[in-house]
Amino acid sequence: MTAAGGPGPAAPYFPPPLRGELLSLPSPTAPLDGMWFPAGGDPVATAWLCHGNGSNFYTGPVRFLVPALVDRGIECCSFNRRGHETLTTRSRAPEGNAYQTAEQAMEDNRIVGRYVAERGVAGPVVVGHSNGGLFAARHVADHPGARALVLLSAHLGGPEMLQRGSAIGLLARDRHEELSAEAHRLVDAGRPDALLLMPGWWYAVSAATYLDMEGDAIPRLLVAAPRIRCPVLFLRGEQEDPSMYPAEAFAAAAGGAVDVRIVPGADHFYGGHEEAVAGAVAEWILGVLG
Repeated sequence: MTAAGGPGPAAPYFPPPLRGELLSLPSPTAPLDGMWFPAGGDPVATAWLCHGNGSNFYTGPVRFLVPALVDRGIECCSFNRRGHETLTTRSRAPEGNAYQTAEQAMEDNRIVGRYVAERGVAGPVVVGHSNGGLFAARHVADHPGARALVLLSAHLGGPEMLQRGSAIGLLARDRHEELSAEAHRLVDAGRPDALLLMPGWWYAVSAATYLDMEGDAIPRLLVAAPRIRCPVLFLRGEQEDPSMYPAEAFAAAAGGAVDVRIVPGADHFYGGHEEAVAGAVAEWILGVLG
């Protein structure tokens, strides 16, 4: 196991500006918005980036990775799935992460995967952070052909994610039984979109989405691992819980080679380590693609 990164800058990291093509891909409900960032000339590869829970394509790791990849000749497609932000809207109807389901997230990845293929990309590099990493792994397992997979703090998935996340202070914390009972009551009363307030991140969730998390709908990362045969880079911050973000267990279960790297001092969002992480990911991609 190797380490990447080191002490980061004290000031917030602002990636350099880039030019890109705005995307809006139709889905059965709200469109998927994103951008295509060309690398200039003939790109050496195409990377498709998937954001985490409560995030979007223009913040966090999927944002700061793009300049480093484009600078090395790797064009990028980055998009919002319908479950972006915690709550958002483009009309009077609420949208966002609080209303997402696992099947919706997998459908969004299928839509973007088809779009990337229609642009002539035979084998993309798929990159995902956190929840985006889990669903990126499931997509690569279900749709072989990716040239490589990069997982940035992908979580374990399954109902165990809600249980373990709550145990470490996220999501329901010590109120799971109470929130589960209320979610069941609301769904049974025909109010699946009614919001519940959770004591931990991400703080607000619909009744239907809470039941989706506690059931078997969310894929399990370690179940997908044996079907993933392309090279994989799995990063985790040193401050993160290894059972929640099981890089080592994934490497042991995977069907191909996995490079596990623990980023010293880093948290879930790699704050202060952006340049080091972006550089390490870009160089790893170039290395595995030859």
